[in-house]
Amino acid sequence: MTNIRNIVVLTGAGISAESGIDTFRDAGGLWEQHRVEDVATPEGFARDPDLVQRFYDARREAVRKVSPNAAHVALARLDAEWEGDLLIVTQNVDDLHERAGAKRVLHMHGELLSALCSRCEARHRWSDPLFERPACPGCGEHTLRPDVVWFGEMPYEMGRIYAALRRADLFVSIGTSGAVYPAAGFVREAKELGTRTLELNLERGEGSYWFDESRQGKAGDLVPEWVSQILGS
Repeated sequence: MTNIRNIVVLTGAGISAESGIDTFRDAGGLWEQHRVEDVATPEGFARDPDLVQRFYDARREAVRKVSPNAAHVALARLDAEWEGDLLIVTQNVDDLHERAGAKRVLHMHGELLSALCSRCEARHRWSDPLFERPACPGCGEHTLRPDVVWFGEMPYEMGRIYAALRRADLFVSIGTSGAVYPAAGFVREAKELGTRTLELNLERGEGSYWFDESRQGKAGDLVPEWVSQILGS
């Protein structure tokens, strides 16, 4: 790949699955044996906040028990060594990219290790349970919720993402099915701008036909190989 200076990487559940984190939902529409509508929508939270808080408390605790895999480590290497612009946009709410050492990371769907105050809208780094309704460090109200973007809510920093896509020479999608918008539309945006596109995925996704090249296999194998290729070593 020549004449590549600016890169946007999109990562999805497939990259963290190899670390032992379950993918978002199975074919039955369930996430960790719960209906997605019950644990990943504002309506579900309004209906049963205790269920939702317990669910994300358990997810937060589970993330602590896993480690970054070879794909996360490879992207951290790219972050450290790439001299051009790089933005790693992740749909994942875990912190495995950061724990591997990556710094140029944007969590478009929020983070498990963050709490959002429904009252003052402040965000706080958070690692403790939220079920017991701790006070917001900002306003003092007991209105903290998981800082996770649910269905029906707007993903974070979309303006920054589209600005990076407009500057990019290469868009790479890793471990995502291409089924959840707006992230699923990034490849089309890139193609319309004339940007080179590459898919690294366990199997071909719903939007694979948009990519210039699609490689199938485990992220832990494909990503280090691609990073070595792009860095020339």
